[in-house]
Amino acid sequence: FTASHNPAAYNGIKLCRAAALPVGRETGLAVVAQEVIDGVPEYGGTSGTIQDRDVLAEYGEYLRSLVDLAQLRPLRVAVDAGNGMGGHTTPAVLGAIPGITVLPLYFELDGTFPNHEANPLDPANLVDLQAHVVATGADIGLAFDGDADRCFVVDELGVPVSPSAVTALVAARELGREIGGTVIHNLITSRAVPELITERGGTAVRSRVGHSYIKGLMAETGAIFGGEHSAHYYFRDFWGADSGMLAALHVLAALGEQQRPLSDLMADYQRYEASGEINFTVADAPACVDAVLTTLSSRIQSLDHLDGVTVDLGDGRWFNLRTSNTEPLLRLNVEARTTEEVDEVVEQVANLIAARNEPAP
Repeated sequence: FTASHNPAAYNGIKLCRAAALPVGRETGLAVVAQEVIDGVPEYGGTSGTIQDRDVLAEYGEYLRSLVDLAQLRPLRVAVDAGNGMGGHTTPAVLGAIPGITVLPLYFELDGTFPNHEANPLDPANLVDLQAHVVATGADIGLAFDGDADRCFVVDELGVPVSPSAVTALVAARELGREIGGTVIHNLITSRAVPELITERGGTAVRSRVGHSYIKGLMAETGAIFGGEHSAHYYFRDFWGADSGMLAALHVLAALGEQQRPLSDLMADYQRYEASGEINFTVADAPACVDAVLTTLSSRIQSLDHLDGVTVDLGDGRWFNLRTSNTEPLLRLNVEARTTEEVDEVVEQVANLIAARNEPAP
């Protein structure tokens, strides 16, 4: 399940250094791969050791020690593990919490993901959990991806909760433990996130989209927490790495220590409306971006190029356009105060992209 939501053929071995530092293509994995291709060289150092140890119980105990769960009211928690690792870890973590009733869905470990892709970022993969929440009368629904480093939340009505709202909630809780702390958020998260961080006396640091950028800033700034629009949540108490389960515990604690339903609770953190990420297949992404900026130039209040281009149109309306690193795609995210304003900006930008992307006659 190391390949997260990707097909089973992509699963393999995930390498980390001490303190959960990732080993990726740019940090040693390419060298290791080439050495294997060339024929693994003999290692001249001291031989290492192999230890086989089941740490699941310790893992659960450690996560629970990081969140105050003493005031929880009884909660019915629907969990869709997507046949991934969440089915292995959820009983060990949530099953030991008094008052929590876990309502499992797809807990059987199966890397072929027979029920649906283990990618809760795609709304189609939340449908079963949404129905399960409503059918069982659950107070909350949790959906994990294949390796359970991401967690999506569904409220008691079966409505998905924005990862930005979850980021804001967890940030508020962590800042309650460390006043003045630093919180990382990527530039696609709602502007409600930095607003709330500032209101709670914290320092908000904006990041490019992607694991490596968030983790790098977590280490560089000593941030207590970081969140992404993709439902990756990073914790200093988890070695700067992401943990869907730890984020879930924070949401459960926030829900269980008061009497309001989750839909009401999360409304406190949902200040704006968002489009979600919209992808356009384009032949010339830079030309499309230029066309959008040129046409909208008279309305632009400010823009920056931290990751693609982020355009502020004023009055709470903004959008980001950025290209995919691996596909001929242009990605659009829009936020505004109302759904109507979001739809208006999406339509304008989409029409400009389509016009510029039309083949020449």
